[in-house]
Amino acid sequence: MLEEKITDQHSSSEDIIVKLTVNGRPYDVSVKSNWPLRDVLREKLGLISIKDFCNGYGACGSCTIIMNGRAVLSCMLLAAQCDGAVIETAEGIADSNHPLIESYIMHWTAQCGYCTPGFLVTAKALLDHNQDPTVDEIKEALAGNLCRCGTYPMQVKAILEAAKKLREKTK
Repeated sequence: MLEEKITDQHSSSEDIIVKLTVNGRPYDVSVKSNWPLRDVLREKLGLISIKDFCNGYGACGSCTIIMNGRAVLSCMLLAAQCDGAVIETAEGIADSNHPLIESYIMHWTAQCGYCTPGFLVTAKALLDHNQDPTVDEIKEALAGNLCRCGTYPMQVKAILEAAKKLREKTK
């Protein structure tokens, strides 16, 4: 399905084997040189938290992943250029029982839920580097994520609560 989808949109090329570590698991994935990482993660590895709200224009944040410690848009990367990358998705964050999961539930950050994985991953990347962010730092970090339902105020509250829990854990 992925091969047909992408081949129809782009010219075909030779297969490349890309080694990825995704949510702690190693993968050797056969990709074409022009396949977006977003499509490979979603279609080949079955990670359905990777969304595509803006059709690959890098404008919505719904395909955000953490790659090598940074929040990045997977639609803006070619899978062939990510050999050796360490990637974390919303599935991995949920599996790790990160405090963000509970705080996102408790603060009703999901209405339709489409944008939630992108926000969650972006928030995790922020908290990985700053366990005591200000409201302005949170807003800045989330600036690339769009939500049609308007959950922005709840996102900030949830992240502040998760940050507090993380700080308490490290005391």
